[in-house]
Amino acid sequence: MNKDLIDKMNRLGANRTPFFFMVDYKGEAGEIVPLDEIDSDSIKFDFNGVGNCDSKKEVTEVTLEAKPASLDSFAKSYAVVRDGLLYGDSFLTNLTMKTPIKLSVDLERLYYGVKAKYRLFVSDRFLCFSPEAFVEIRDRKISSFPMKGTIDATIPNAKEIIINDEKEESEHFTIVDLIRNDLSRVAEQVRVKQFRYVDEVKTQHGALLQVSSHVEGVLPDDFHDHLGDIFHKLLPAGSITGAPKKKTCEIIAQAETDERGFYTGVAGVYDGKGLDSMVMIRFIAQKGDKYFFHSGGGVTAMSDMQREYDELIKKIYVPIY
Repeated sequence: MNKDLIDKMNRLGANRTPFFFMVDYKGEAGEIVPLDEIDSDSIKFDFNGVGNCDSKKEVTEVTLEAKPASLDSFAKSYAVVRDGLLYGDSFLTNLTMKTPIKLSVDLERLYYGVKAKYRLFVSDRFLCFSPEAFVEIRDRKISSFPMKGTIDATIPNAKEIIINDEKEESEHFTIVDLIRNDLSRVAEQVRVKQFRYVDEVKTQHGALLQVSSHVEGVLPDDFHDHLGDIFHKLLPAGSITGAPKKKTCEIIAQAETDERGFYTGVAGVYDGKGLDSMVMIRFIAQKGDKYFFHSGGGVTAMSDMQREYDELIKKIYVPIY
């Protein structure tokens, strides 16, 4: 993570100054802004009900037309990941792709219409509507909620299918173990508080079920003074990289043809007492007058390429209902 970002988070935390932050996937770029200095015309956010702008008239209908890469094109990236898995360089690799889309509304208007736990709009750059927390800090307790496993909720017995799926279970075990190890770098008494619970996410195409876990640890008394150091040790997020993290990130760099940028980075808010943050998934990037939807999924040795391709396309949605 960029030293300037680390130092600024440490300084603001030490002074108990509330601030907004966002950091890209590689930890090279980001913005850290005291809450009383944010320009709400250029940055709008709502994290678990904590935000910086008033609601406007909701968008009730959005047309999203996606033009995904072909299966043959996806197969080239998948083959690189598959080789890494077979060589034993990775046990789980999160592979992502960028899909050109057409939208019937602009991103700022869409920000007010999407329903998500975390929403972030950055003018002329991107919109994120993430269901996944990164870390929460309250009263010295640090919690992470890795999310792995998605299924169409309309499938009969969908919950039982996703919970009993051997590939999904293996993937979830791997990522929870990684997050537990990551938190152990900054906290003590790390434990898995809740394992594989299911949440429902509604979209314009119907509901999805997503599987998460809750991992918790206890931070030192002076954690406020070291918020930047804590994030430096935890990034990039394990749920959007894989395990082991360092080697898996090298495989991702070889496999993916597009830079992630702020997609799969983290963003959050510190209120002077605690902190809440998200993993920036469910992400629409803007390049001039063009839009691109980034989506990804975990690949293991038990994965099927067609299913992984289909899952990435299924995740191209906006949560308006």
